[in-house]
Amino acid sequence: MTDETNDASTWPTLGTDAEFGFELRTCRWAELNWEPVDDRAVVVARQLGTKHRLWDTIVLECDREALRERARFGPDRLDGDLLHVVRNAPADWTYYRESLPEPDYPWRYVREAIHRGADRGILETRKRSGRIQIRRKWPYPDWLERVVAIENKPDVDASAARDLASQLEYDVAMGLADEVWVATRKTNEPVEPVLFEDLPVEAGILVFDPGTLAATVAWHPRTLPVEEPGTRILERPSGGDRDRSAARFESVSPETKATTRLEIAERAYERGWRSFVETMRPDCRYFELRARDQLLPWCVSKGRCQTAGECRGSCSEYEPEPPTWRTRGWPIEGGPGKRCRTLLETRRRRRRPGLSDSPDEAK
Repeated sequence: MTDETNDASTWPTLGTDAEFGFELRTCRWAELNWEPVDDRAVVVARQLGTKHRLWDTIVLECDREALRERARFGPDRLDGDLLHVVRNAPADWTYYRESLPEPDYPWRYVREAIHRGADRGILETRKRSGRIQIRRKWPYPDWLERVVAIENKPDVDASAARDLASQLEYDVAMGLADEVWVATRKTNEPVEPVLFEDLPVEAGILVFDPGTLAATVAWHPRTLPVEEPGTRILERPSGGDRDRSAARFESVSPETKATTRLEIAERAYERGWRSFVETMRPDCRYFELRARDQLLPWCVSKGRCQTAGECRGSCSEYEPEPPTWRTRGWPIEGGPGKRCRTLLETRRRRRRPGLSDSPDEAK
């Protein structure tokens, strides 16, 4: 791991020209500079969403004390089945079918979730007269306050703007996030070009300098009605003078939206944005983490910040780290690749109050 110079002119070579590097810088900026109301805690994650929509960056604004209580349930996410059980588990021993709301899927999946919860130590179970009874260990806290979605587009040209507009229109109609933003690279033009693009007025625009981690708001977003029914756009007319086909859409209830928001938040709680190393190959001899004000992946062979898609075993430059690296001078057994994983995991845990005694202001 290497500390780079503070000269901002050299920093873009670390990959901020590519969307992956730009995305990591946006996440770090949000972690440091996002200012929620009421002294809320902030959790940042990346590449999360639903089967219909994937967001580049997600910022969760959380009740600080409730977020600490969420740590009782461990660092791993609670999926939809586990949330159904944990959120409705009774304070006293009760037959599970009498204590949990009727699911919209078979009860056998509920039983599987009960056993998984018991194995994780977040739910108590026992058998009486052949029936499984459950009792909660702690009430599940109402820790999520707001969800903010950010689309990262370093360069918004005409074709990128068309794709981006349809994605943002979907977000606005659905109303799953409280706010949606576009983060783009600062151009130093008198008026930023992104403001001339045909984007929904409900979306905010953040003009970002990835080299200095400085950002300004070029357009403020509107708060979306997350507690009202949403509209999921399924199909759009292809366009043209002769195309008179109708769009297809479906309504989504507020209850479904609330459940989906919480499931996304649970995945964000587990992953954070530093999980990029889990899909890369830090065990390659050319993999490094280089830092100025954050740790970014760096490929010595390519001489730049590699993308997550490039850094894999099929890369033509991939070479496993020499076995001797795992035995000489490294602070833990396993070598530099394992040390990179441990370091990023430690810093990820520090952003989850209650999971670590270290201060929240981790880099």
